[in-house]
Amino acid sequence: MAPNPAAQTAFGPMVLAAVEQNEPPERRLVDDDLAQLFLPPALRRLVAATRYAPVRRLVIRASEFTGPGLWANLACRKRFIGDKLADALGDVDAVVILGAGLDTRPYRLTRQVRIPVFEVDLPVNIARKAETVRRVLGGPPLSVRLVALDLERDDLLTSLAEHGYLPDYRVFFICEGVTQYLSEATVRRTLEGLRAAAPGSRLVFTYVRRDFIDGTNRYGTRTLYRNVRQRRPLWQFGLQPDEVAGFVAEYGWRLVEQAGPDELVERYVESTGRKLKASQLEWSAYAEKA
Repeated sequence: MAPNPAAQTAFGPMVLAAVEQNEPPERRLVDDDLAQLFLPPALRRLVAATRYAPVRRLVIRASEFTGPGLWANLACRKRFIGDKLADALGDVDAVVILGAGLDTRPYRLTRQVRIPVFEVDLPVNIARKAETVRRVLGGPPLSVRLVALDLERDDLLTSLAEHGYLPDYRVFFICEGVTQYLSEATVRRTLEGLRAAAPGSRLVFTYVRRDFIDGTNRYGTRTLYRNVRQRRPLWQFGLQPDEVAGFVAEYGWRLVEQAGPDELVERYVESTGRKLKASQLEWSAYAEKA
């Protein structure tokens, strides 16, 4: 199987989560005690070095070279998703994570509740995840199901059903850092499938702005734009903030909240005393099935 470039992006968010764990608790944007363990040896060594504040600052500063403000974006979107999931846990029957990568959320979630969690990703990432979970935890908990599929080709609900998903589940769907890697047709087909979700289901997702995809505004990230649009069109889909409510409504979802970078920085970063700015490139949204 030819390597899928999108599959290689699974490491970055987990490096961020692991590095953040080395911040003092009052300065930490992400709290994830499993993140470092889920990384391969070379990245675990890098993260271990960030226990020293000067090295940690250097790593964060280096990440800003590709996309200024993206460290805060990734950290804040994780917090936003975590807050929405925590608020909804008593009202949902299952969690589905699209593009799960190396996310440790399912395994931390089992410490709180025993509801089914479906991790969906490309076959190469699911194989890597299964191996990682065996290494770190001895194997996945019974409540966690690994679902290998390619959203561009495979039917999501059919694949979920093969792993025990029930159509009457009220589901909390998470789509973090995924939509930009999909074609518009695939995003629409996925949402069309989710139209069948039971009333009371929730959907939290992130998106990049469409004016970045079409090159109208590069948001100060020339290197990132060159990497994901010019050298190879890894990022394909985007939305504008004023389009989101209408877009999800086409598929039976009601936009409950949309959080831009400035709001997320105010909500999560300012209280830590850290001087991190977020890029206007990426936004987060939360919707409910009518």
